[in-house]
Amino acid sequence: MIYFSSMPQITVCFTSELFPYYQTGNCNAVAIDILRATTSICTAFMNGAKEVIPIGSIDELKTHIGTEHIIAAERDGVKIEFADIGNSPNKFTRELVEGRTIAYSTTNGTRTVNLAAQCHSAVIGAFTNISALCRWLEAGERDVFLLCSGWKGRFNLEDAVFAGAVAQKLMDTGNFTTICDSALAAMDLWSLAKPNLMDYIKKAAQNERLRKLNAADIIPYCFETDLTDIVPVYRDGRISAL
Repeated sequence: MIYFSSMPQITVCFTSELFPYYQTGNCNAVAIDILRATTSICTAFMNGAKEVIPIGSIDELKTHIGTEHIIAAERDGVKIEFADIGNSPNKFTRELVEGRTIAYSTTNGTRTVNLAAQCHSAVIGAFTNISALCRWLEAGERDVFLLCSGWKGRFNLEDAVFAGAVAQKLMDTGNFTTICDSALAAMDLWSLAKPNLMDYIKKAAQNERLRKLNAADIIPYCFETDLTDIVPVYRDGRISAL
């Protein structure tokens, strides 16, 4: 027997490479890149940024050189030479970003944001805004599509754990359901990680990559919860604060 429910469905996609396999046109989508893009975007708006322009290619990013825009960009975790800052949330300070537009390009996260824009709506998710995000998703009364960036098309732990945390919060409301194996697996990962999240996330490959780049100091911040009630939304090529 196939079970159909009138409640909104939760779907998890573990990497952006799998996006073409999903039907998402009527979903509220959440772009996820915990280490570090979506955490940095949430931090930028928490510190008063006007908007963020997610950019896929370095060539397109170069068109913002000489403008009033802040250029924030990295590849393989390393700041691009002509960028003003890289991709760590601690670089998006109020002194730098307040009232300004950020041209933003990263290895994985900005591609994921642009894919999520193909859904009914696209918002930015991180642990730092998780409760506000879940309230917004619940109020939307639509199917939810949790799109993990992964790493260069591959699965990663930190995004999957966050997707599981969001899925579980929504399921706990009693207003959502799921028949998605990836959502069930993500919630199982969250149940394993939740008792000691920082200890669990030490297993993540990105944890080690950031340590090699001397950027490990930002990791604990990326797993702090509810630092902001802002839910950044992507419309017409630009991200702004709801």
